[in-house]
Amino acid sequence: MSPRPSDWTFQRELIPEPVFEKEPGYVDLYWKALELAHAHVLDIPGMPQTPYMDEAFALDTIWIWDTCFMALFCRYAPQVFPGVESLSNFYVPIHDNGFLPVKIQHPDNPPLFAWVEREYYRLTGDNSRLHWVLEDKQYLQKHFHWFNGLKREAIFPWSRIQIGLERHAIGFKWNGICSGMDNSPRFDDGRDPFVVDALAQQGLAANCISRLAASIGNRKVEMEYQRHYEDITKLINKHYWDEEDGFYYDLLPDAKTFSKVRTPASFWPVLAGMALPRQIQRMAEYVRDPDELGGPIPWTTVNRSSSVFHQEHGEYWRGALWLPTAYVGIRALSENGQGSLADETAEAVVRHMFHTWRDYNPKTIWECYSPSHPEPSSHHGNRVRPDFCGWSALGPISLFIENVLGFYDISAEKQQVEWRLHQPGVHGIRCLRFGKVLTDIISDGKGNINVTSNLTYTLIINDKSFAIHSGSQTIKLDLTPILPPQECQRLN
Repeated sequence: MSPRPSDWTFQRELIPEPVFEKEPGYVDLYWKALELAHAHVLDIPGMPQTPYMDEAFALDTIWIWDTCFMALFCRYAPQVFPGVESLSNFYVPIHDNGFLPVKIQHPDNPPLFAWVEREYYRLTGDNSRLHWVLEDKQYLQKHFHWFNGLKREAIFPWSRIQIGLERHAIGFKWNGICSGMDNSPRFDDGRDPFVVDALAQQGLAANCISRLAASIGNRKVEMEYQRHYEDITKLINKHYWDEEDGFYYDLLPDAKTFSKVRTPASFWPVLAGMALPRQIQRMAEYVRDPDELGGPIPWTTVNRSSSVFHQEHGEYWRGALWLPTAYVGIRALSENGQGSLADETAEAVVRHMFHTWRDYNPKTIWECYSPSHPEPSSHHGNRVRPDFCGWSALGPISLFIENVLGFYDISAEKQQVEWRLHQPGVHGIRCLRFGKVLTDIISDGKGNINVTSNLTYTLIINDKSFAIHSGSQTIKLDLTPILPPQECQRLN
C-alpha cells in the first residue's frame, strides 16, 4: 500500500506566523515542524477519512492517542491539516462497524476524542460539528461507554493488538503497551496496576462531553455526563491521591498500596480539573524540583531521583522527554493557576528541542529526547525515530504559541484571546484565526501592543481586558510589573 499525494496543500498564508525576537531559531523550528507534519498528510483509498494525519510510524497502522495529540496542533491551521477529521478513521470502524483498510494498533489507547473535539470547537466555533458528533452520531458518548465496557484480551477485526484494559469498581488495570507508555517503570515486574491516567482520561472525556453539550443547548447530555464526571472525580481523589506525598499515584494490584512511581501520567487528574488548589500546589512542587520532574530539561517520563531513571538517553519511557506527556503536564498547570510554571517549563522543552535540532545531526525532530543532552532518546540501545511530526510537533507549534508566546486561551465561542505577556522584546503572532476572526497581535517590547483584526473581539492581557475593533489599534501597557529588572532598565 502506497499513499497518494495529499490534496491538502501547504498554504503558508493560512498558518499563524509567530514573531519572537529573543530567539528567532524557535520560529525556524516552528516552520520545520509544520513542514514535517504536512509531509505526513496521507491519502489512502478506502479510509473513512482521507487525507488524514499519519503518525510517522507505520503506513499500515494508525494509533488513537498519536492522532489525537497531532490534532491538537493541527487546529491552528485547520484548512491545511486534516486533524479533527482524522478521528473518523477511529469513529467509523469502532462505532459504525465500518471498513478500515489499515489496522488500529491499540483500540484501548487513551480515550482522548472528546478532549480533542472540545479543543477544536474552542478555536473554530463550529457548532455543526458538535451537533454531528454529539447528536447525529453520538460518537463521544458511545466511546465513553465502549471504553468502560472493554474486556481484556478481546480483539476486533480492525485492530492489531488485543485489549489490555480491565475495568474494576475503582478504575482500570492497564499495561504499558496499550496505555502508550510502553516500558514505563509504572509497569515493572509484569504487574498491571490500577492506573490513574485511564480513569482520569475518562473523567476528562465526561467533562468535555458535558461542556460541549452545554454549548449546543443539549441539557440532557450535559447533565448526564456532568454526573459521570463527578463520580469519577470522587473515585480519583478517594483512591489515587496520596496525602503524605502530595501526589496522584497508580495503585498496585492489591488496590490499596500506592505505586510511588512518579511520572507525568499523574497530571491527568489535574488537567481534568479534579484536583483542589492545595493538591495542585503540591503537584506543582514536583515540577519545580530538579530531582523530580523539573530541572533544565523538565517533564522527564520518570522522576530523576528514581533508581530506574536513565540519565544519558532516557531509554524511551524510563526518563526521556516525550512531547505528549509534557504537553499534558504543562496544560494541567496552565489551566489550574500555575501559568508561570507552565510557561517556564514549556520554554525549557522548546529550548531543548531547538538545541537538539540546531546541534545534533541529522537536523530533525525526534520521537522523544534525552533528558540530559541535546540528543534524541534511545530504545533498546537504538536511536529513536526521526522526522517525528507526529506528536513531537506539539513542542515547536502548540507550546510555542500557547506558552512561550503566551497565547494560552483562544476562544471562538467567547470571541476572546487571553495572553500571558511575559516575554521581552518584539514578539507575538500574525494571521491568528479563531472562528471568523483573523488578527495580528504584536508587542514591540516597549509597552506598545499593535493589533489588527478583521472583526471585533476581546483581548485579555495579564487579566486586563481590551476591546479590539476591526482595523488597527495600539494598546499601551506599563511593562515594569511584568518583565524582570534588567529588561525594565532597557525600557528606561
